[in-house]
Amino acid sequence: EAGASVLLLRACLALLASPIYLLSFLGMWEPFCRKVVFPFILDRIGVIHDKKSKKHKQELFRNLPDFKGPSGELRLLEIGTGSGSNFQFYPPGCKVTCTDINPNFQESLSRNMKKNQHLHYERFLLAAGEDLHQVPSGSVDAVVCTLVLCSVHSVSSTLREVLRVLRPGGAFYFLEHVAAEHSSWKYFWQQVCYPTWKLVFAGCCLTRELWKNLEEAKFSELKIQHISVALPWMPIEPHIVGYGVK
Repeated sequence: EAGASVLLLRACLALLASPIYLLSFLGMWEPFCRKVVFPFILDRIGVIHDKKSKKHKQELFRNLPDFKGPSGELRLLEIGTGSGSNFQFYPPGCKVTCTDINPNFQESLSRNMKKNQHLHYERFLLAAGEDLHQVPSGSVDAVVCTLVLCSVHSVSSTLREVLRVLRPGGAFYFLEHVAAEHSSWKYFWQQVCYPTWKLVFAGCCLTRELWKNLEEAKFSELKIQHISVALPWMPIEPHIVGYGVK
C-alpha cells in the first residue's frame, strides 16, 4: 500500500512533468519520446551506466566462449540492442543478431558496430522481446539482455521466447535494475518516481522483482547475483546480474 506521502510526492512530480503528461494525453509524447527523447537520454545515461557496470559486464561475459555450438561458432542474439554498448564484451568471431523494438538508435548503433569489427553482424530485427517469431527455435547459443526486462510488456513471455530460441545447453545472460528492499528509502523513492519515470523512460518500471521471474522460468541452472550500480540521482541502484542455462 503506497503511503500518503508517496502519493503526495508523486503528485508533485507529476505537476513538474505536467507538459509531458499533457502531450501524453494528446497522444504526442510517445512517438516523440521513442524517436528523440529516449535515444538521447539513453545515450547520455548509457555512457555513465556503461562505466559503472563495466567490470560486472566483463565478469559476466567472460564465459561466453564456453557456450559455443557443436560447430565451434557462437551464435548470439541480443534483445534490446539499443546502441550496441555490449558489443565490446563479445568474443571475436561471434555471430550477432540484434533485435530492438525501437529503430531510432541507428546512429549510435552503427558507430559501435564500426568500433567492434571483431564480430560478425548477421541481421537486425525490429522485434519485441515477447515476440521473436523471426528467430527459429533452438537456433542460438546465447541470448543477452541488459536493462531491457524493466520495460517489456511481459517478462514471463519474454523469458519463454528466450528459452524457445536457445538451443539446449545454451545460456541467457542478463544485467537488470530491480526493486530495492521494501523497507528501504530507495524503494520509497522508486515508488514516488514510478509513474513519471515510466512515462519519460518509455515504459521502464522501477519496482520489478525480476529475480522472481527468472526463478520461475524453466532454466536448468541459474546464477543470480544482487549488486549495486550507483548512478547520481537515479532510483535504479539495485541490480541483478547473472546467467541461466537451458
